[in-house]
Amino acid sequence: MEVLSNIPIKFSFEEISKYLRINDKMQANQRELIKELIDLSANLINPKAVYKIAFVENKTDITLDIGKVQFKSKVLRKNLDKLERVFPYIITVGKKLEDKASSMKDLLKQYYLERIADLALDHIQRYLETHLKRKYKLGQISTMSPGSLEDWPITQQKELFSIFGDSQKIIGVSLTNSFLMIPKKSVSGIYFPTEIKFHSCQLCPRKGCIERKAPYDPKLAEKY
Repeated sequence: MEVLSNIPIKFSFEEISKYLRINDKMQANQRELIKELIDLSANLINPKAVYKIAFVENKTDITLDIGKVQFKSKVLRKNLDKLERVFPYIITVGKKLEDKASSMKDLLKQYYLERIADLALDHIQRYLETHLKRKYKLGQISTMSPGSLEDWPITQQKELFSIFGDSQKIIGVSLTNSFLMIPKKSVSGIYFPTEIKFHSCQLCPRKGCIERKAPYDPKLAEKY
């Protein structure tokens, strides 16, 4: 198991503006607000990641063991069909930014801070992905998370977290009784080598999702 804590997170004004979908014609007061929130968030983000090398065993038609823990998902089983080694992980931006956002009486500021936290998660995930590729000499890698597809329900967060033991002590992330993570600006999943980049979004027909990373592919969904 390895914990990564010295993760550099630095936003540019242009990156934040684009992520928040604010155009170039923003007023001066909007510019000042964005700059203020960038400075504020920089002192509140506490990026951390933990991952383990886990071996894939005991494959059946719809189940497989990862790190001695059984998971049930046709899609996950298919993606890991020829693999023996994968990388379960948990990442988080910490609780401070989340608490600050929820304390904001200004709803616009609250929304912007929430979105900045989402962008920070993206940065942490890219950092972890690069780290895994370099350290383990991997080519293309993809990830799946419990709850991202109906085929792999969020209830399997419990199994994923059990791979790490005391996740609260290790990285400051815990599960609620409804399998949601605290802090909520956290992500868990399993990285795995793949020849073609896989996104769970490709199998999900839901429209209007702001977190969508790839278009729905009905042919690929039918294949799975």
